Amino acid sequence: MSQKAIETFSDYMNDEERVSPAEKERIYFEISLIGKMIEAREQKGLSQRELAEISGVKQPAIARLESLKATPQIDTLFKVLHPLGYTIEIVPLAKER
Repeated sequence: MSQKAIETFSDYMNDEERVSPAEKERIYFEISLIGKMIEAREQKGLSQRELAEISGVKQPAIARLESLKATPQIDTLFKVLHPLGYTIEIVPLAKER
């Protein structure tokens, strides 16, 4: 059985033959997390280079994270988020409506 043609990112994300519900959730989480990280860095008025200096994470690694070219490791997230005034927390899933 051949897969249907994909024309948009939404088509791709909503095709469960290509992206499982768990994978879809992980992708959206990562996009949201990195978006918040960029927002926090910009609100502090920091460049990637300045964040690298205070976090101990090299600037090219921060650039890869921000461009979603690398999946963030937990220890890297803590190093980057701490100087921005953030941490990571595990919360229960919202109940289905």
